Amino acid sequence: MEDFESFLSKNLPYVESFHPNYNEALSSMILAGGKRFRPQLLLGVVRAYAPLLVESAMYPALAVEIFHTYSLIHDDLPAMDNAPLRRGYPTLHTRFDEALAILAGDALNTHAFEILSKSPFRSDVRIELVKLLAQNGGSGGMVLGQAIDLHFENSPLSLEQVLELHRNKTAKLIATSLEIGAVIVGLDRAKRKALYDYGIDLGILFQVQDDILDALQTSQEAGKPTNNDTDKNSFINLLGLEESLKYADELSSSLQKRFLEFDDTIQVELGAIIEKYLKRHQTKNKG
Repeated sequence: MEDFESFLSKNLPYVESFHPNYNEALSSMILAGGKRFRPQLLLGVVRAYAPLLVESAMYPALAVEIFHTYSLIHDDLPAMDNAPLRRGYPTLHTRFDEALAILAGDALNTHAFEILSKSPFRSDVRIELVKLLAQNGGSGGMVLGQAIDLHFENSPLSLEQVLELHRNKTAKLIATSLEIGAVIVGLDRAKRKALYDYGIDLGILFQVQDDILDALQTSQEAGKPTNNDTDKNSFINLLGLEESLKYADELSSSLQKRFLEFDDTIQVELGAIIEKYLKRHQTKNKG
């Protein structure tokens, strides 16, 4: 069976055009790599319950990864974080220009939904997948989180407000990756919700870890600028490094226990990746 990276490389967005850089701008940040965390979660759920649907599930997995990549391109823009580096490569606005970076992000955003519309599932399933990605990635999800993040730079928020910020900005796209997998295999509403809720807390841990690693890693190790969040409402700025590590340890321990409540099939298929991400802040801290 074809793996995700092979599927991705064969299904990159491409448009016939005389524009000298357009197609390269669309594909370069996708090909730059990344954790592929969200597609792994989605495909893991499908592999657990309906392995024969994994090939078909590559389409929504790719849609989620492309949508995530659009968000990174826009997050790095001068009007937002003004970052020169992403995934170890120059960001699009530094490599080309800001206008093309904006347009490439726009194109990838909409292309994700085109991929979902073409995924080989029943029409009602396709509609549900479109709805979930739009809800969690759009005005009431990731975009809202980004807006809060930018508006409240230099304005300290409470812990609950910071959690709400990152539930939207980071966690919802991780949570919906799990739920999309659940929809594809036809899990009931209760199991869908359990996976989504788990994904929200996993996404919060992911963000706390990112903030910790930002404080501990070099830019070369991270593949993006580090120690660059002094004006942001990060967990490090709110709690400090030691308290952030303690918070991450406690959340990690809780998630580890909750993971054991899922079916054995989920534990087998997602166990390795969940274990890896539950511990990634500890590995760096020990070093």
